[in-house]
Amino acid sequence: MIRTEKLTFKYSENDGSNIVLNDIDFNINKGEFVAVLGHNGSGKSTLAKHFNAILLPTGGAVYVNGMSTDDSDKLWDIRKTAAMVFQNPDNQIVATIVEEDVAFAAENLAVPSSEIRERVDEALKIVGMYEFKNHAPHLLSGGQKQRIAIAGVIAMRPEIIIFDEPTAMLDPQGRKEVMKCIRELNQKHNITIVLITHNMDEAAIADRVVVINKGSIVMDDTPGNVFSDVDALRNIGLDVPQVTYLSYLLRKKGIEIPKEILTVDKCVEELCKLCLLK
Repeated sequence: MIRTEKLTFKYSENDGSNIVLNDIDFNINKGEFVAVLGHNGSGKSTLAKHFNAILLPTGGAVYVNGMSTDDSDKLWDIRKTAAMVFQNPDNQIVATIVEEDVAFAAENLAVPSSEIRERVDEALKIVGMYEFKNHAPHLLSGGQKQRIAIAGVIAMRPEIIIFDEPTAMLDPQGRKEVMKCIRELNQKHNITIVLITHNMDEAAIADRVVVINKGSIVMDDTPGNVFSDVDALRNIGLDVPQVTYLSYLLRKKGIEIPKEILTVDKCVEELCKLCLLK
């Protein structure tokens, strides 16, 4: 669904030292849930903006479902295929009633009115916000607002949704609501998900984790394999999920516990096994 070939990007054409992305080569397949992980300034958000042609490559190429983002004739089709949800939901809300806001993007795609009604209802049900369809968005919580923004994207019927740090401005409850919604979009509706994040626990639920450092991909593997390499991640200024770090410390103390622990439940299960063995 997304393919990059030697993708290079710099904000100033004349400044060779200002390279933000450097020879990025990777693919994202249909139905995958890929987390792109990196510290602030690593280039992860810049990469995300190439996936629906907000930014265009300085060098190399990006293809979305076979369409080159450099082809201006395909721009409309690319943005219908790959939609984007940003950090601040307040910046994405344009109407005073929830259902009108969700309908906005579909209306701009010239979807027939009868179909818009169906799409809006379906999208609001998918994100669990149907009962709020007649509410004013500004009265909702941060997590609810972000789910409304996601519903607006779903109403476009994209094949790919790119989330650029969608929980960065939310409290823990809002973060939980949004991540549950994202996971269900992938698992129940087979939407290809690209999640840009610096939150380790969010990245841990993906099928695959791509780690970017200084504009280059340094790791690309399953969450278990990526997060089990604690020293490599810490050397580039990244942390790991707390339970993964706990298991890492226990192994250093000589306690035999698996490296690929990503959740509290799995950690408890493995610790209970050790207690039973003793």
